[in-house]
Amino acid sequence: MSGQARLSTGLFSLCRADSRLRCGMSAFAHARQLLLASATLVFTLGFAPASLADEPVDIELVLAVDVSLSMSPDELEIQRHGYAAALTHDDVLQAIADGAHGKIAVTYVEWAGTTSQYVIVPWTVIANRADAERVVEQLSAQPPNSARRTSISGALEFSSDLFAESGFQGVKRVIDVSGDGPNNQGGPVNIIRDELVKQGITINGLPLMTRSGFTSVYDVNDLDRYYTDCVIGGPGAFMIPVNEWTQFPEAIRRKLVLELAGRDSPQWAANEAALPPVVLAQDRPVTDCQVGEKMWRDRSFMFDSR
Repeated sequence: MSGQARLSTGLFSLCRADSRLRCGMSAFAHARQLLLASATLVFTLGFAPASLADEPVDIELVLAVDVSLSMSPDELEIQRHGYAAALTHDDVLQAIADGAHGKIAVTYVEWAGTTSQYVIVPWTVIANRADAERVVEQLSAQPPNSARRTSISGALEFSSDLFAESGFQGVKRVIDVSGDGPNNQGGPVNIIRDELVKQGITINGLPLMTRSGFTSVYDVNDLDRYYTDCVIGGPGAFMIPVNEWTQFPEAIRRKLVLELAGRDSPQWAANEAALPPVVLAQDRPVTDCQVGEKMWRDRSFMFDSR
């Protein structure tokens, strides 16, 4: 018996055995429907990821903000207000509008030690002022967190994981990390930095050199150099130091504009001419990227703050 005959006989036998089958339909017509249904299912499953493609944006931006105990409550509020003012500033909104897609995706994270990362604003699209104001509302919904230790490396690892679940496809992926001291917990920050850069992630820095927090026992004299040598990296990476808290809102605004516009833009040239980024002397030794860990190990008293 041929294969076709066996198929026909088998289908008719099955039809007789199960009255629930539509026996009025020819066996071959029924087989054809089954094959077509199977092919449709395979096609649908095979192309499902394409139908759920990530939304394109100009930049996926993680705002990673230090909330270690060395930051006073007033300083934590200054940070929140500074980011809120920057995200709704006309210059920032114009930089967003000038992008190829005219929109960005942003998430706001507060961090301290290796296990202290808090997503305050989940991934959100900003394409206009209304979007930005919705982000600001989320920032203002609850008071800032605060926790022990300073793990920049932990913040970077946590931030990099957020890109995998963003639901967006950015032309650039950037982590914008701010902090008032060196890494003193978790993996070596320069090693983690290098791993993220290999993934195509850019890390920009905002070292807070205000020296007005709860304690300065773990401060380093050249935090801007530390950020330059040990924290920032990737295509177009840069850092802007904050020497006084009065500079913070302007520094955030300027930093966002430069991140969105890029080095080749007129905005970058104008900002650099007015307020050039710090240029470090090339004849000085490279910063010790484990200085924070060494200071923690060598502390003369058990004061677990940073």
